[in-house]
Amino acid sequence: MKTFTYEVATDVDDAVGRLASDPDSALLGGGTNLVDLMKLGAAQPSSLIDISRLPLRDVEVRGDGSLRVGAAVTNSDLAAHPVVRARYPVLSKAVLSGASGQLRNMATTGGNLFQRTRCVYFMDASKPCNKRDPGSGCPAIEGENRNLAILGASDRCVATHPSDMAVALTALDTVLDIAGPHGGHRMPILDLYRLPGQDPDLDTNIGHDEIVTGLEIPALPSGAVSTYRKVRDRASYAFALASVAAVLRVEDGQVTEARIALGGVAHKPWRAITAEGELLGRSATHGAFREAIDLELQAAQPLRDNAFKIPLVRNLVTETLTELAQREMLA
Repeated sequence: MKTFTYEVATDVDDAVGRLASDPDSALLGGGTNLVDLMKLGAAQPSSLIDISRLPLRDVEVRGDGSLRVGAAVTNSDLAAHPVVRARYPVLSKAVLSGASGQLRNMATTGGNLFQRTRCVYFMDASKPCNKRDPGSGCPAIEGENRNLAILGASDRCVATHPSDMAVALTALDTVLDIAGPHGGHRMPILDLYRLPGQDPDLDTNIGHDEIVTGLEIPALPSGAVSTYRKVRDRASYAFALASVAAVLRVEDGQVTEARIALGGVAHKPWRAITAEGELLGRSATHGAFREAIDLELQAAQPLRDNAFKIPLVRNLVTETLTELAQREMLA
């Protein structure tokens, strides 16, 4: 492991200043992803800036029904919060499907958002990887690629984003509060993540000297129902082969609100915009849901060993939306 310094931020401005002064520094919250990458040599920061003691652990219900979550709220506390469980079951289920109970007790909301998009070659510092060493190549394209991307990939990278929580937050139209050297601003989560393109080493559109201090989850429309489903190789502690975060509202048998975000299929949480648009105004039927996701999957470009993800996603989304529609109409 590369030698590094350890610093404790006294407040958000102090953390921003420390980041700005060292382009090779990294933030330390729960450390559940970063420390692993450092041990493997996949991440080599020159300094760690500990922000775990900053006052960013509050969950606040706003007057308009939205929920503000501090960046240092642990995954366990977020999933167990009564408002999250009651109003946003898609989020609670997504968080509980990730990692293990011990890791969720340590992992923070902000840190979860910034897990590195990765594959086995990124994690092995002895192998070439365009994410670790731009221009060195992507052995996953012809190598071990069963778990990797079918949407939005490039000839530089086919890795998939690991976060379950981020998929749910994408379906919930979450907005991030960001602090930086020039003050604060807000960013929709849809704008946070990048596809690999020619620069797969860049996972997000946030500056190195910026910090997410919290996030706001808007209230769901009255009558909307939501859920999260994840398919993986084993029952726990495994990344998604495919997952779906879905929000659905049905009135008089017709879809009036549809939000679909996919995990395990792209370099970022994949918002199924094409499928959503196809569903609005249509009857909430199994056939309509299947046709909508088939339109989305027309853009899929599977690799040698992961074409099975296309029917997997088709069936996963169709059955999840059908279940939500039945639940909503019986409510």
